[in-house]
Amino acid sequence: MEPTQNITLTIPKNVLRKAKILAIQKNTSLSGLLTETLVEMVRGQEAYEQARQRGMAWLEGAFDLGTHGQTNWKREHLHER
Repeated sequence: MEPTQNITLTIPKNVLRKAKILAIQKNTSLSGLLTETLVEMVRGQEAYEQARQRGMAWLEGAFDLGTHGQTNWKREHLHER
């Protein structure tokens, strides 16, 4: 089991009351509900960061289109009518 740490939160009373009801409906404690929500948020952020890093690595290894990272044309020239 991971070590835990107690924290103090300041929450509007109406939100706290609704959160307690939600926790009861989910058969958990308010602490458990908050922990589950924060864990999901952190995992989502970690997954996003991993995907971003994979995407950046893919771009680094992408095909060389012969431009060597330089463009010598202007948008207006590409879209001349």
